[in-house]
Amino acid sequence: MRISLFVTCLADTLFPQVGRATVTLLERLGHQVEFPAAQACCGQMHVNTGYQREALPLIRRYAEVFSGADAVVVPSGSCAGSVRHQHAMVARRLGDEALARRAEAVAARTWELSELLTDVLGVEDVGAYYPHRVTYHPTCHSLRVLGVGDRPLRLLRQVAGLALVELPEAVACCGFGGTFAVKNADTSTAMLADKMRHVLSTGAEVCTAGDSSCLMHIGGGLSRLRAGVRTVHLAEILASTRTAPAPAPAPAPGGPR
Repeated sequence: MRISLFVTCLADTLFPQVGRATVTLLERLGHQVEFPAAQACCGQMHVNTGYQREALPLIRRYAEVFSGADAVVVPSGSCAGSVRHQHAMVARRLGDEALARRAEAVAARTWELSELLTDVLGVEDVGAYYPHRVTYHPTCHSLRVLGVGDRPLRLLRQVAGLALVELPEAVACCGFGGTFAVKNADTSTAMLADKMRHVLSTGAEVCTAGDSSCLMHIGGGLSRLRAGVRTVHLAEILASTRTAPAPAPAPAPGGPR
């Protein structure tokens, strides 16, 4: 299958290892991965803050860039959710029905990473090896917008050497929410404190998730506590093997992975 990678703004600028891990994983499974250089932001931050008209060129760009892909993989539930649930809606609301139909067609072939692996490629054991104690945070957009359910957990349970521990109050938001963390800093901080308390209660070495944004928020808090717990994206764990291991989890005083 010819798969195109939509790397997302955050991975492109701050967490490039997530994009590389996604490609490594899919190529190991025998698939060709393309990276269209003309891709740009999905427009989610514009839509979520009320700038829908400004998002329209980005929606058009996404539809054009990925129109020929058999499938588009997104290592982010948040951005995949925007493509699937905002693009056509915004185009239609602003009177561009032709773009809305194009956006719907591309959105139908756009998948968050765990969805692509389990639902499209039909695989749960990806041959990964990650000998660490790990807990999983289900991010809000992946859980509530995409409905990925237990797909990431099914993938993690098949990783050799990995000890998966349940996260208490897992479905509670970590407090990031994009601009929510800026506009409602006190509330965001309180929610983060609860999430970190639950992560630390598991005794895990690593907290993983499918969104770098939430991992950045949680990892930043944990690093300030010098708690010795690191955040690692799901793609990095699944890309890790005995012969090409991911970097060992360790405290990150300078910030999250």
